[in-house]
Amino acid sequence: MKDFDIIIIGGGPIGIACGLEAQKKGLSYTILEKGCIVNSLYNYPLNMQFFSSSEKLEIDDIPFISIEAKPKRNEALEYYRRIVTSNNLNIQLFEKVNSVQKTEDHFLVNTTKTDYRANNVIVATGFYDIPNKMNVPGEDLDKVSHYYKDPHFYSNQKVAVIGASNSSVDAALECYRKGADVSLIVRGSSIGERVKYWVRPDILNRISEGSIKAYYNSTVEEIREEEILINTPEGSVPLANDYVLALTGYMPNFGFLEKLGIHLSEDPKRLPSYNPETMETNIAGIYLAGVICGGMETHKWFIENSRIHAPMIINHIESKIKEEKPTVAN
Repeated sequence: MKDFDIIIIGGGPIGIACGLEAQKKGLSYTILEKGCIVNSLYNYPLNMQFFSSSEKLEIDDIPFISIEAKPKRNEALEYYRRIVTSNNLNIQLFEKVNSVQKTEDHFLVNTTKTDYRANNVIVATGFYDIPNKMNVPGEDLDKVSHYYKDPHFYSNQKVAVIGASNSSVDAALECYRKGADVSLIVRGSSIGERVKYWVRPDILNRISEGSIKAYYNSTVEEIREEEILINTPEGSVPLANDYVLALTGYMPNFGFLEKLGIHLSEDPKRLPSYNPETMETNIAGIYLAGVICGGMETHKWFIENSRIHAPMIINHIESKIKEEKPTVAN
């Protein structure tokens, strides 16, 4: 059994930031990551460019130098990987947490590899692992994916992209430019306002000229082997189709939070309970960091505005440890 002051669940940018803060304070810690370093970023599309500029993605005031003002995925992978290796962070990769049990004075953490004991647990697991399902017939077909990686695969294919966010728009444009016949199915009346400002005119122009066919105020009714059926204001429309990219967003692992005993709001936002000054949840000793704090409001927290969670949490843990230490009489 390995003992630590802190177990950090999640090796993304905010989990790494928490590890750096713990290391600076001389607290024993380890980061448990079920995949590779910054696993979610690794699974982003190959050519993805961040909305944030590089300085807003920096952690611990370590400079992030990128070719353009807004870095791309490969630059972010290099940046965060170098932080981990250069600072010799204690991180365990490809090790999934199975359970966290609270005893009287510590937590028992069981993983796919071993067991740990810690006085505090930080959950920084993000929200990229569980896609929002459409719950329509045929969604389980092999031709359907809730993740998008590389446009080359879809060249000369009929591709339906579901959604109107950054991920959907990027996929639609890239696949179109690699020779795919792209249809964009949008639930609302327009392309999302949050789409990157330098990309939004591009997708609107491609739609306007007919290069990409957009179906607004429309939803998918059914996915079949060689077509999809969409519900439009004009009625049901069948579209010949080879692949579906259902980029309808993602959600945190609420089941894991509930197993930890963390309270979630009963409204659709599913907001977890935590103290905004310390990030400690209703379970003493368990903290939340990063985008997971927003529940279903996945556009509320980003790397740039949740970096502050790391020092907030570690400072609170350090103050608790100091309070618990017995004073020595002169």
